[in-house]
Amino acid sequence: MRMTLRQIHIFAAAARCRSFTRASEVLHLSQPAVSMQIKELEGAAGIPLFERSRNSVRLTVAGRELHHYAQRIEQLVTEASQAMDELQGLKRGSIQISAASTVSQYGALAVAKFHRRYPGIDITLDVTNRQSLLRRLENNEVDIVLMGFPPVGKDLAAKPFMENPLVVIGAYNHHFSQRKELRLHEVCKELWILREEESGTRQAVDKFLCGKRMILDRTLHMNNNESVKQGVAAGLGVAIVSKHTIGMELASRRLRILPVRGLPIKRKWYVLHPKARRLSASARAFREFVLSGDIKL
Repeated sequence: MRMTLRQIHIFAAAARCRSFTRASEVLHLSQPAVSMQIKELEGAAGIPLFERSRNSVRLTVAGRELHHYAQRIEQLVTEASQAMDELQGLKRGSIQISAASTVSQYGALAVAKFHRRYPGIDITLDVTNRQSLLRRLENNEVDIVLMGFPPVGKDLAAKPFMENPLVVIGAYNHHFSQRKELRLHEVCKELWILREEESGTRQAVDKFLCGKRMILDRTLHMNNNESVKQGVAAGLGVAIVSKHTIGMELASRRLRILPVRGLPIKRKWYVLHPKARRLSASARAFREFVLSGDIKL
């Protein structure tokens, strides 16, 4: 069986996207071009690699086996490119960074400052939820991840780089706004706006409330931090969020921190990567840049 690196690259993208159409968008190719390359690859293999349905594709047994090798090949090609970049020092290179939505403001600031120091390095910053971060780590698709507590049982190199206090917020004119101290049971009677169950912040909130033996009577759920803040600012309810994410809303008097006894919840942000992934010189430099503590919110 003979195959090209181009075919492997297209095959791997189609396997990740589970759609020839979405793969064509990611690769900036036409959908017929993607289909043709997959067809030629299947012809060379002599066996179908995908099961087609109306709206998606999925790997056959043979496809899953080839995908295992395709991931290794793509990683080796990336490492070879990184090795060549390292010979150029930090004048060139590329970094794939993923950040949890609660770390997005820090991530954008870190990327901006790093880029000013090393303008020749191409940086991609993907802001997403925890579930997507874990999937990208599992598939070894990213160099550096910025997130809350690392997943347990994964072979990751993780180091904390910043304290991340979680606080209770309400609208600026919330009926608790004049109180100097609140008890948790009082606040638990409010309508709470929570993140999705897979969110790191949500898991921290659930653990905290469970430890206090508190149950929330009324809840709403939103799947990103910005929606939570907007809902609270509109007077919909209260929420627990990272203190680092509400600076502008506090300054503009859209939100206020409610002084609940026993809070904030003390957490940390981590910079991490799969131990099996060989970091390029540029990725190592960014990791050290984050760990230096020079970036302040």
